[in-house]
This record gives sequence, structure tokens and C-alpha cells, in this order.
Amino acid sequence: MAGRTAPPTAIESVLSETRLFRPPKAFASRARVPDLASYRKLYAASVRNPGAFWAKQAGALLWRGRWKKALTWDPPFAKWFVGGKLNASENCLDRHVATARRNKVAIRWEGEPGDQRNLTYEDLLRETCRFANVLRGLGVRAGDRVGIYLPMIPELPIAMLACARIGAVHSVVFGGFSAESLRDRMNDAQAKVLVTADGGWRRGKIVELKAAADAACAGATCVEKVLVVRRTGRDVPMTAGRDVAYEEAARGVPTRCEPEALDAEHPLYILYTSGTTGKPKGIVHTTAGYLLGATKTMEWVFDIRDEDVFWCTADIGWVTGHTYVVYGPLSVGATVVMYEGAPDAPEKDRFWDIVERHRVNIFYTAPTAIRTFVKWGKDYPARHDLSSLRLLGTVGEPINPEAWMWYHETIGGGRCPIVDTWWQTETGCILISPLPGATPTKPGSATLPLPGVVPEVVGDDGKPVPKGKGGRLVLRKPWPSMLRTIHGDPDRYVSQYWSSVPGSYFTGDGAHRDKDGYFWIMGRIDDVIKVAGHRLGTAEVESAIVSHPRVAESAVVARPDELTGSAIVAFVVLRGGGKGDNALEDEIKAHVARTIGPVARPAQVQFTELLPKTRSGKIMRRLLRDIASGAKQLGDMTTLEDVAVLERLRAEYGEE
Repeated sequence: MAGRTAPPTAIESVLSETRLFRPPKAFASRARVPDLASYRKLYAASVRNPGAFWAKQAGALLWRGRWKKALTWDPPFAKWFVGGKLNASENCLDRHVATARRNKVAIRWEGEPGDQRNLTYEDLLRETCRFANVLRGLGVRAGDRVGIYLPMIPELPIAMLACARIGAVHSVVFGGFSAESLRDRMNDAQAKVLVTADGGWRRGKIVELKAAADAACAGATCVEKVLVVRRTGRDVPMTAGRDVAYEEAARGVPTRCEPEALDAEHPLYILYTSGTTGKPKGIVHTTAGYLLGATKTMEWVFDIRDEDVFWCTADIGWVTGHTYVVYGPLSVGATVVMYEGAPDAPEKDRFWDIVERHRVNIFYTAPTAIRTFVKWGKDYPARHDLSSLRLLGTVGEPINPEAWMWYHETIGGGRCPIVDTWWQTETGCILISPLPGATPTKPGSATLPLPGVVPEVVGDDGKPVPKGKGGRLVLRKPWPSMLRTIHGDPDRYVSQYWSSVPGSYFTGDGAHRDKDGYFWIMGRIDDVIKVAGHRLGTAEVESAIVSHPRVAESAVVARPDELTGSAIVAFVVLRGGGKGDNALEDEIKAHVARTIGPVARPAQVQFTELLPKTRSGKIMRRLLRDIASGAKQLGDMTTLEDVAVLERLRAEYGEE
């Protein structure tokens, strides 16, 4: 490898993975898509005639009025199910209450302190209607924007479904975001009402949501009313004329509210991506296409059964929580687990305790969480009976093969298929993933596209690159759950997503396809490291490091180097904690060189106990780049969960 030079725009794929896991026969025999031939037949039909295919799939939803045309495509603007009428709240609630699911538990909620609530579909409908009527009493009408800044409590999905019921557009802001982030999002959305709480629980401490909301509203004059939900029971300052206590406002309010029949393209929500600079980017998702994507992926990817207990550990403040805590599971009538707090509160086995007590069947979490569990060791899951699990999933970023194997063996007991899912805030739902009864899996690969999804790996010229070569991951055709625009800025929508590779949606990710056509996500294009003319994806280098038996987690970044242009700096967390030494640093460097080639050998290995992460678990590599390059001023830290981690890292790296 060291003897050849990659083209300036190419990304080299340097990781090789040969392990293959076929779907268990018992699982496949009951699966909706039971084998690879069935998948291929379904996929072929979806790309041969997308309009007819999606028109047929749309029968999974409850409609108030049939559409005239399945798709209108004026690149890059799409409209799906043109002229159709429906309501997302009605699809998630009313249609189940009219069946035997009326008394089925919809949400099993557990607070961090241990308090619990079970809401049946009938309960959830009643509370949603009450909340919708309170919003109407505050002057909210169809098309108005409502900000939601809540902890992971049942009132969060209730508020979302209430907005959907009356046609208001909700914009959920993650409860870990700062007052400044909340203010910017409310101003961009021009939110009329903000829903918040007196606080929430995180690692035994109260998160001061109301104080942050007050600070945000000082600079967000668009917010006319602040609706305050009771969670902690503490007294919080209430601004006269603006703030309204939800409990008081809801007293005596009717628990019936007819759902509005909304256009298929009526905006359902705006969700802001956590960009590091510039104006917040409000992704707009509309009702029918988004809901259909959420519904069908619950069926295809998770093979959901009526008796299943489904737990997606994501916070609803992120798109994963929107789609796979709220709209997807409730649309198919599932029982979904919600948990308010941290995975190590009060002990590092909290997740496995929840799985055991609630008899969770399907568990969907992030690779960063899995790598943290690896660091904590096998003793914590070993304390609990995890035999209820039948399917595991990962989401958020590429999973390295060794973490995949640990997940498979330690959590799944070697019996559970793993669906490694690729998708984005912008895509609305999963687009590339194994189907658990059909797709043989390879640790670290998202495998094959779902029906109706046409991805390709291309060079900067927009032409496909050969299999095995890295390039840009693009999507060639529209899909129902795709974003429609950036709120208030259609020109930015075009330039951001459709200008890099003309005629295609550019995902921002690098990828390659192997000889079997499987997709391997190599990380964000802007995370590529260029070393001596070779462009390497960070995900593959990190996977090589984590394959060392002493390593639990790693993040690699580039620092300037006079000789090679950039040098690789690896921040490494060891299994079981502890500190490394010079001998282990040399061993890890040699291990990487043996695994994927000398060009990927790190110039420096920095051992650390923790990596800087958002509360959703994403590693903030740009802050690590700042540290590695010796920057005196670090970039925006408003989404960082623990600033102390960064301060410790700077000290460890030799900063004053």
C-alpha cells in the first residue's frame, strides 16, 4: 500500500472483514422477509416502478382521503401521495384504540429515580387529546410551530402527538442543549409556544430545563407562551402572562379532540441538526412519506411482532427518537420502552436491568454506547437475564467489527441477529440495513439498501467507483421519508445536499462496496485524514485500533505534520479503565500497521479514560482535532455533555 499514491479525491478502504453470520433458521422461518431471494424480489419491484410500489405500501397507513399521484418529482423537490389526507396522531393512536390494542401498553416509562408509568393506547389517546386542547387554548393552530424542550418523560411524545393531531408543527430540542442553542432554534422556527418542564433527572442530578428555557426566551421574542410540565415537583420561577403550568391548564379540559385531516405534504416537524457553525439547519419532514417510512422500517428491519417489547435507547431530541421511539413503534401498535436517565445511574448495569425487568425483545442503541459497555466489562450484563432479547440493532455511526462481535456474543448470547442501520436526520428513517431474517451479516457493514433506496459510491466526478474503492455515498432516487427542504431556506437545501454531485443527494458520508455489493460506511467525508497522499476514513482506522484486545474505544483525528501533511493522533480508552504506557502505545501502533498497513500507523496514541461526547453519545472529533493541533481556543461546546472531560484531555495532552 505504501508504494502507491491514491488520487487526491479517492478515499482508500484499508480494512478487511471476512466473518459472515447467516440469519438463524428459527428467526428466518417467522420473518416478514424470510430469505435473500424474497428481499431481492421486493427490492427489484421497488426500483422497477417506485410509484406503484409505494402506492401499494401506503396501504399500511390510515387515510382520510386517497392521493391522486404517488410521487411528483421536480429535482430536488419531491411531493409524495399528492392530494392525500391523513393524520399522524390518528395513525399512531385512534386506529389502535378501535381494536383489541385498546388496552395494550403503548409506553412503558421508567424515570431515572425508579418511578414508572404504563400508558395504554387508550391512555395515550386521552392524554394526547387533552394536551392538544390545551395547545388550542393557548392559540395554537394548524401550521403554527411549537417548540418542545423536555426530558424523556411521557409528556414528550404526548406533546408531539398533540401537535400532529391539530396540525401544529413541532420542533423538539434535545434537553441537553444550551439556552443559546434553544434560543437560536426557536427564533429560526418562529415558535409560538414552548413546552418545557421544571427539570429532569440525569445521573442523580436535576437538569435545569426551566432556567435554560427562561434564558432562551429572553432572546426569542417569537415565543408567546411557555407551557411548563411538572416533573421534579420543585418550585421554579414563572413569568406572569407568559408561563402556564400544564397541570393547571389541563384541569377540566376535554379529553376528546378530533384529528385534523391534513395534506400528505403538511409539515409534521422541524428538527435541527447539530451543526458546529452558522445558522441552525432546520430539517423539514412532512406527514405521509415520513410516517410510511417509519412504519415500513419497523416491519422490515425490526420484524416487529404484536407481542414484542421494543426499546430504542435514543433521546427523542434526536431523529432516532422521533422515528423509533414515537412515530414508528406507535404507528405499528407496538409496546415501546422509554427511559429518562443515564446508562450508569445508579449502576453500570441499568440498561440490562431494564431489559430484564421489562422483558425487552428488540434493543436498538448506538455504537458509542456499546463501546462504553465494552469498557465497563462483561460482569454488568452477566448479572441479568437477557434471554428475552431476539433482535439487536445499532444506529448513529459505523460500528467497528470488534464492538459488533462483543454485542453479538455478550448481549445477544450469539443467538440474536444484529441490524446495523445507516440513515440520517435528513433521510427520516433507515435506508441501508440488514433484514434480520434474510440478510447474511458482516460485522461492521450496513449491508444492503432497503426497498426503494438507490445508493451509490461515487468519485468527485459523480461517476461510480469500482467495488472496494472508497468514495462519496449518494442517493440517486427520491424516497418517501426524505427531507423536503431546510426550513425557510430552500436555496441552502439545494446547495447543501444536491450541488456536490449533480442530480444526486450527497449524504456527506464516505463509503465503499465490497464484492457482494455490501455497503461499508467509512465516516463523514470531513473526517477523512490525508497522510502522505493517502485519504483514510477515520472509522476504519478506529476499527483497527479497537480490534486490539486491550482497547475499548478510540477516536482518531489529524494534526498538521511537515513531512506527511497530516499525522494520525489516536485517543484511546482501555478496557476496564486504567492508563497505558509507552510499551502499549508502541504495541497499538504496530497492531494498526499489521492490520491495515503502515500508512495508517498513528503518530501518537493518547490514553484517556473518557472521550468528549454529546449526550446522545456521539464523539466530538472536531474538539479532539482542536486539542491535537494545539488550538488555544476550542470550537463550540454547547452540545458537549461534560466539559470536565475536555479539560482533563487538554491537561493530558500537555496543554497548560
